[in-house]
Amino acid sequence: MESLRICLEIGERWVFASAVDWPGWARRGKGEDAAIDNLFEYAERYARAVSIDVPDGSGDVVGRVGTRGGMADFGAPGAVGPWDDEPLTVEELGRQLGLLEASWGYLDAAALVAPADLRKGPRGGGRDRDAILRHVQEAERAYAPKVGCRVPPRTPWEQQRAMVLAGLRNAQPDSAWPVRYAIRRVTWHILDHAWEMEDRSR
Repeated sequence: MESLRICLEIGERWVFASAVDWPGWARRGKGEDAAIDNLFEYAERYARAVSIDVPDGSGDVVGRVGTRGGMADFGAPGAVGPWDDEPLTVEELGRQLGLLEASWGYLDAAALVAPADLRKGPRGGGRDRDAILRHVQEAERAYAPKVGCRVPPRTPWEQQRAMVLAGLRNAQPDSAWPVRYAIRRVTWHILDHAWEMEDRSR
């Protein structure tokens, strides 16, 4: 299997390492090496979430984006890099959207077995299960206009997901978010909260 392409988003306190071609596979660390190490530590967990083998041996950093005061320091990969402007073939777009759909399925499965009241964080914080699900749904509705897709409030989630997929398939080149970035941002958000539910269920 070919080497993993990695992009780095460098904040003042945190660095995010993201797998360019594997939407949703992104982790952060205190420095570049720590972020990359954390990314590879999640290889098996990510592969299980999307039900497909992923590169797990070596990685090539294809670029860095500095985000002073940006999203990286607030816990989310929020920078667009030149790799996000690479055109997607019909086949590759379908593959990446398949990973997005698999991530939704994984979130749904995690929610089915998670207790309604999740274990709190060290300072007593953290959303419970249903609040996490509402947050993910609302975030997706907020993300959708970035690719020219508007989802009315109170749209059932299954219908909303279909609308988001259609929006990503038909996004115009001048969309606020490049399609590559939009897919990996949406998928990361889904998996990050699915894993949070798992971790806080224990």
